[in-house]
Amino acid sequence: MNGEASKIKGGHTYEVNGIENNQEDNRISLIFSLKEEVGALAKVLRIFEEKDISLTHIESRPSRLNKDEYQFFINLDDKSTHALDDIISCLRNDIGATVHELSRNKRKDAVPWFPRTIQDLDKFANQILSYGAELDADHPGFTDPVYRALRKEFADIAYNYKHGQPIPHVTYTDQEKKTWGTVFRELKTLYPTHACYEHNHVFPLLEEYCGYNENNIPQLEDVSNFLQKCTGFRLRPVAGLLSSRDFLAGLAFRVFHSTQYIRHWSKPMYTPEPDVCHELLGHAPLFADPGFAQFSQEIGLASLGAPDEYIEMLATVYWFTIEFGICKQDGKLKAYGAGLLSSFGELQYCLTDKPEFKPFEPEKTALQKYPITEFQPIYFIAESFEEAKEKIRKFATTIPRPFSVRYNPYTQSIEVLDNIQQLKNLAESINSEIGILCSALKKLE
Repeated sequence: MNGEASKIKGGHTYEVNGIENNQEDNRISLIFSLKEEVGALAKVLRIFEEKDISLTHIESRPSRLNKDEYQFFINLDDKSTHALDDIISCLRNDIGATVHELSRNKRKDAVPWFPRTIQDLDKFANQILSYGAELDADHPGFTDPVYRALRKEFADIAYNYKHGQPIPHVTYTDQEKKTWGTVFRELKTLYPTHACYEHNHVFPLLEEYCGYNENNIPQLEDVSNFLQKCTGFRLRPVAGLLSSRDFLAGLAFRVFHSTQYIRHWSKPMYTPEPDVCHELLGHAPLFADPGFAQFSQEIGLASLGAPDEYIEMLATVYWFTIEFGICKQDGKLKAYGAGLLSSFGELQYCLTDKPEFKPFEPEKTALQKYPITEFQPIYFIAESFEEAKEKIRKFATTIPRPFSVRYNPYTQSIEVLDNIQQLKNLAESINSEIGILCSALKKLE
């Protein structure tokens, strides 16, 4: 796997409406915009000095929204929480800055906040664990200034994106296209024998309608439009790694947060984080399948308002299914997980007799430990997406939350089923659908 499917792991905290999500670190991050004028940044730094606040990181970039502004991304010392409200107030009122707060710690509420409408995804889409342009020292592109500059461009696109906007098209370099071509050719040789039926059924359609070929990196917007026509799933660009809670919440709305950058060309068969090869070759084909789309959404719906420990369990279920799932088809094992379908080495390995295979049982799968930087020693086998979906629904009933939820596709919103009127509305909707079903069955007799 080589770390390429690890976007769902990691700690992160943000607060909306006074309700907090869990985080493993205590970092406080802010992004603010300033007009380009002499002394603007100096005024901001004086505020931090007066409040006795230490900055642990700062970076700047021209704003893509306003040509006369600069954006600043900063990390604060975790002991600065007490002064955070004053700092934000000063930046907004005294300096006139536009401020986005990325992380802070406060007391937990009984039910963690979760998005109710698809537009609510804008509230946390930039609540990322690491900014997209930041690379670890062991990253293949760490010492490459050209690659780092490209990564910044992709991060800026995602950071400024809002729901409803078309995903900006990007121009990939010849070197990036060559990297994509290497990965594309190698994987395509394995798909006929190693990938599940659903993946192999959709892949030619992506080649026909979305420009999938070894000489072209497809645009997220084109793929997203194709998926919406198939199952209502859509792609949304993301600037970095999201927390498990945020990432899963997107699935509840049939939204998949996708990276747009590509791995470094020095190691075309390796990436330490999800890239466009992983997203478009591994994930996208399956999201065009109705059964898999529903299965994925069930995991997302189960996560809404769930306690932190259950989020971790659902993230593990996601890992062993959507990322590294194997299913049975015609008596043979086939890969359907994106971490397998986008990794030439692990796609070969996963169907040999080297790993251990266990039946997919969410309550047991959710407790299984796993590595993120090497091939998986254990895989869980689903008999079918339909069976796996029903098991997820049953598992969701064990999650302690004082309500059930339902996705309304007409309003693209989450309905919280916690009162009689909501239940009556649901019953009427079900009754109407059953009426249509009965009518259709009679016409087939």
